[in-house]
Amino acid sequence: MTPLTISISEKAARKAREFAEKSEHEEFGLRVGVKGGGCSGLTYTLSIDADSRPEDKVIEENGIKLFIDKKSYVFLAGTILEYSDGLNGKGFVFNNPNAKTVCGCGTSFSV
Repeated sequence: MTPLTISISEKAARKAREFAEKSEHEEFGLRVGVKGGGCSGLTYTLSIDADSRPEDKVIEENGIKLFIDKKSYVFLAGTILEYSDGLNGKGFVFNNPNAKTVCGCGTSFSV
């Protein structure tokens, strides 16, 4: 059974804080979402945001607040947000148990 939450690894939380400091955000959260597009049908979105919106689900883990709109939450429940700095490239990685297919770049998926 897929957990009904979204998690962020310690490494991803550390990287998010580094990016927020560079953009001079003192109070911030990560806006995590899904939008239509990409080669598989849906694309992940990730941005730094100053505050949540009234319709957001807010999850706090490893000192980072995640802001997820309700429509995106349906597609992201159970996802673990990680950060990779390996040979295949650097960046945030969405490990989403709901994704049935994933494109080669890892930013597009279908359910």
